[in-house]
Amino acid sequence: MNVPVDLWYSTDHVWVRKLDDGLVRIGITDYAQDALGDVVFVEVAEVGTTVATGAIFGEVESTKSVSDLFAPVSGEVVAVNEDLEAAPERVNEDPYGDGWICEMRTEGPTTHSLLDASAYLALIEV
Repeated sequence: MNVPVDLWYSTDHVWVRKLDDGLVRIGITDYAQDALGDVVFVEVAEVGTTVATGAIFGEVESTKSVSDLFAPVSGEVVAVNEDLEAAPERVNEDPYGDGWICEMRTEGPTTHSLLDASAYLALIEV
């Protein structure tokens, strides 16, 4: 499994990349996309929506199932990856790049409840 060391991870298999100015980019992990199978639809909260850590902020539909997306951090959705509307398979092809799901503006610490790469690897290798 691909687990980049520069990201943070939730136990719900969502990754967080710190950007500038209190922004974070969010997507699902390689492990999650592999478990889901072929992604056919991604729905995300609208820009301007505020979500709390652990709240549902969207869902991913695959040929196997529909899975809720749980927010790894609290904040306001400021951007969604609109390319996924026409090409949801990007989540499978490049989960850490073109398959990102949304960006959020966070307040305060963002990684205190998240796992680093080694801890996430330990979680998925159990």
